[in-house]
This record gives sequence, structure tokens and C-alpha cells, in this order.
Amino acid sequence: MATMITDECINCGACEPECPNTAIYQGGVEYEALDGTKHPPLSNDFFYIVPEKCTECVGFFDQEACAAVCPVDCCVPDPGRVESEELLAVRAKEIHPDKDFSGELPSRFRKPAAGDGAVAASVAAANASADPARVGAAVYATAVVSPEDALAAKFPLEEDWEVPLTCFRCSGRFAVPLLYLKPGTVLHCPHCGGSYVPDTRLYQSVQRKVSAFFETWGRSFDELRTRRRRELERFENQLVDAFEQARTEVEKLTATPELPGAPARQRGLFG
Repeated sequence: MATMITDECINCGACEPECPNTAIYQGGVEYEALDGTKHPPLSNDFFYIVPEKCTECVGFFDQEACAAVCPVDCCVPDPGRVESEELLAVRAKEIHPDKDFSGELPSRFRKPAAGDGAVAASVAAANASADPARVGAAVYATAVVSPEDALAAKFPLEEDWEVPLTCFRCSGRFAVPLLYLKPGTVLHCPHCGGSYVPDTRLYQSVQRKVSAFFETWGRSFDELRTRRRRELERFENQLVDAFEQARTEVEKLTATPELPGAPARQRGLFG
């Protein structure tokens, strides 16, 4: 399916220069079709993608370039325009007749090979096989995200922190990631299209506040991980000791000579 830009677009313009097919245009700007003719814009409010020129970056990248740089994740597959990899590859060759598309083309349709995480889990399980008491813990540690990491994942990275802004023209509220709040960056209000240029004072104030949050809670997470790691180590040692004790007791039981069905020794005439 072709890629589309939703109405969550903040008109930052990051996607336009990344498109290898010049299929992305600013809202209100007419676009040029493949035959060179001009056409009215598909959107007057925010950036848009011309479907006939979109190849989902097949032949160029292993993911859509616009989606990779979009700060608000508004470059998404168009559910109303499903297209196969073969069709997109043919379109790429038509748009770029001078480009060599021989061999296996980069494509988002390619499934990634097993990553280091899967390999690490297999290796850990294999190494732990000599000690059954450690197998479960080894697989769990490599295959499952820790509770601390799961909790941290609920919060954005520092550069992705959504900073709320108010347009001084229409008083509309919108947000941009901290990464794009740099002084001099021209932002556009998604409501009225007006420009918004952050100054140094605003950026430094927000940056200090966000950095202070991550610094404080980063230390707290490190301390929590250290405590839980020590608790897990103590628990593992207790588990291993209990396993060894149970295994020894089972070995004693199976070594008893009076087990049912065991062959009886021949006794002499006088016992």
C-alpha cells in the first residue's frame, strides 16, 4: 500500500527532501505528475504524498524514508491503496529509467533475519543446559524485558519529549519533539499554517527542565536495577542450593536396595 500523511502533520518539512521520487509536496503547492503536467495540491493544510509517484522506497531503502524521519509518526501506509512489492518495483524503474535496479532490491517487504537477541537467547540456553536449575532463569533473562526496562519504555526519550506550544496567531495548541525545538527552526501551526520560530531562551529553559527529569530518574532506575539484580542473585543461589539438595535426596532414594522388583540375593541353607 502507498504511504500517506495524516492530519497529525506539523508541517516540519523533514520528509520532503528524503523522498527519492519527489513525491512529497507542501500543503497548498501544486504537484508535478510523472508526465510533467501540473496538478492542484492534494492537501492545502499539510504536506502530502502523490500516490502515483510513491514506491514506498522500494529499490532505495529497507523502510519508507519519510516515516523514518517524521517526528510525529504521521507517515503511514494508506489502507485504501494496497500495492504489491512487484508493482512498486516496476514503478520505481519507470520513475528512474537511468538507475540500475538489478539484483535484490532494498525493500520494506523483506523480513529481517534473526537478530542478536534471538542468538543470545539460544546461546544462553545452551550454556545453561549443563545446570537445569539455571535454564529457566537464563531464557527468561534474555527473552523477556525486565520490569524496569518495560517501565522506562512507557516514557519518551529525551529528544522525543513532546513540547506543547501555543500559536500566537490562532492560539491553537500543538506539540513538537524537543529535537525540533532548536532555536531558529521554523515550525508551522497545524491549525492555521502560521510559522513558529523558537528562541534560545525558550529552548534552554525547556532543555534544562527535561534534562533534570531524565538525570534524576535515570539515577533512580540505576539504583533500582542494582537492588533487583542483587535480590535476583540471592534468589538464584538459594534456588541452586535447593535444587542440589533435592537432587541428592532423589539419588539416595533410587539407590535403596529394597526397591520393588529388585532381584533378591540367593541365601544359603542357614540364611
